Amino acid sequence: MRNFVFGYARVSTEQQNLDRQIDMLEEYGVDRIYNEKMTGTKRNRPELEMLLERLTEGDTVVVESLSRLGRSTKDLIWLMETFNEKGVNLVSLKESIDTTSSTGKLLFTLMSALAQFERDVLADRTKEGLAAARARGRKGGRPPADKEAVRKAVKLYNTKQYSVKEITELTGVKPSTLYKNLRSS
Repeated sequence: MRNFVFGYARVSTEQQNLDRQIDMLEEYGVDRIYNEKMTGTKRNRPELEMLLERLTEGDTVVVESLSRLGRSTKDLIWLMETFNEKGVNLVSLKESIDTTSSTGKLLFTLMSALAQFERDVLADRTKEGLAAARARGRKGGRPPADKEAVRKAVKLYNTKQYSVKEITELTGVKPSTLYKNLRSS
């Protein structure tokens, strides 16, 4: 039975382009590329799921970088364990990681931990910045909706003559704000 080399490419939004990743994977010589435009923070990614189902012992998964595969250490480690259980190798081109070697396995674990550390530090800085702003009397978040516009939006909704989209266009009130006010009234 032949072993396959699969590529996986991912960008976070529809506006982003996969070409650079696909070019790298094709240059590497993968047999098939799975690609999707979806945030890496979601574990349930259809193309990744199809890839995982297709993998058999001896296959190899190639990615442009580990960040394309997953955004958290937990997810990357889960994927690595899944690959190990299936007897599948991982190659990350950017980080020069090849898990067919013990050094590659060590590097993968270290890079995953560093990526998680970087995200945690960023989250800590964000929290500290918000706390410093609050201490100076500034409040974060979206400014409150105009109460008169919300009242008008609720009235329009209750007439059952307008769609939510039309009400949003007429009043400037976001659908989530409208629904929240409908529940509380």
